[in-house]
Amino acid sequence: MGVPRVPARNVLFQSERSGLTYRVPALLPVPPGPTLLAFAEQRLSPDDTHAHRLVQRRGTLAGGSVLWGAARVMGTAALEGHRSMNPCPVHDARTGTVFLFFVAVRGRTPEAAQIAAGRNAARLCCVTSQDSGRSWGGARDLTAEAVGGAERDWATFAVGPGHGIQLRSGRLLVPAYTYRVDRRECFGKICRTSPHAFVFYSDDHGQTWQHGSLVPNLRSGECQLAAVDGGQAGSILYCNARSPLGSRVQALSSDEGTSFLPGELVPTLAETARGCQGSILGFSAPPSCRSGDEGCSVGPKKAPSLPSPCPGVQTPLEKGAGDTQGGGGLGGTQGCGDSPGDPVPGEPSPKPGLGWDRGTWTLKLLGPPATLSQGPTWLLYSHPVGRRARLHMGIYLSRSPLDPHSWTEPWVIYEGPSGYSDLASIGPTPEGALTFACLYESGARVSYEEISFCLFSLHEVLENVLPRPKPLSLGCKPRELCWPC
Repeated sequence: MGVPRVPARNVLFQSERSGLTYRVPALLPVPPGPTLLAFAEQRLSPDDTHAHRLVQRRGTLAGGSVLWGAARVMGTAALEGHRSMNPCPVHDARTGTVFLFFVAVRGRTPEAAQIAAGRNAARLCCVTSQDSGRSWGGARDLTAEAVGGAERDWATFAVGPGHGIQLRSGRLLVPAYTYRVDRRECFGKICRTSPHAFVFYSDDHGQTWQHGSLVPNLRSGECQLAAVDGGQAGSILYCNARSPLGSRVQALSSDEGTSFLPGELVPTLAETARGCQGSILGFSAPPSCRSGDEGCSVGPKKAPSLPSPCPGVQTPLEKGAGDTQGGGGLGGTQGCGDSPGDPVPGEPSPKPGLGWDRGTWTLKLLGPPATLSQGPTWLLYSHPVGRRARLHMGIYLSRSPLDPHSWTEPWVIYEGPSGYSDLASIGPTPEGALTFACLYESGARVSYEEISFCLFSLHEVLENVLPRPKPLSLGCKPRELCWPC
């Protein structure tokens, strides 16, 4: 294979001596061209409580590279007395509208303070553009409409960060997470909170918004989404989320995000010691690869088994994991309550297509396993590969998205401190090669010195990722894989 190639990169946002820092990138391709919209938080210092406003750059494809316009502050993406955070754009292909979601957090209230007090200080907001990001309308506060009475039980919440998606049905989806208050009073204090991923969605092209049910069991936070083909189970919404449990958490939905089945750990996608946001991107597999063409072979060819997380499996909480809003991490607070793996009270039952055995937390596909061997939908994932620190931005590939063991070893596209990232598909080159883009935090000493951009092709991914070694047997029953209880 030779020495892995490292894609050329451009620095789009650079920290300044004054302390001005750029963090939390988001990337969205929109017609025509496509045009690339790159967003980030502008902070007065690296501290989350010093987040200030959102900035944008527009890029156009030209001869295999991208020409970027100047950075500009998004003046309308703000609420008075609040700081704008977590840019999360989504494009409605049917109307041409670009939505930029963000959370507006009151003053300098840190996430940790909201969790400790059980009092939310975040507002759900969005601005829209009808001209591919050249101009933006005023901020719309959607909190009362989209969160509603659930705010009483949410210590705080946020969107993304990174891109949202639109499904074939037209539904717009914005990834999100909340710290749910599981037990409010315990000797006069908040007793326990737990983080859970979910989605905001709209079925009327963004005129109205509502929230779906939470991922019910494992602690899950910052997340992104992809629509995958589940064979006989039909289209499935795949959610991949940050977690304090040592590896990523994935959860599936058969009703377009209205509800999620119990999440499961993805042991092949390790988290950094304090966790980090990662990006997920779904795309159609090349036609020549859908039938198992050896030239496209990466990773195991064996039909996978879906894991059965045993009830109550948890690992010790990570301290200080939060960094999107200065919080105390994805561990939440615990005590005087039930297991963190308990389902959310009042959550609707999963819809037909995916089976959920509440007694054993078994997740299974109602269809022959052969349909999972290599699907027409593949996934890319970007995340730092370091286990102890945020180091070396990696790109991973899965040809069987429903199998948590299908992920390859990473292709490191940047060596050095790395952090948050966002992936985008920008279509085929004139030669027909499927091309992707990654916008990611990078630096020489720390990961928040700059935000970089790079392009690479699917061919390069296939050349540079390595197959994952087969997992060791854990002594489970045939076609089952259980987490130790």
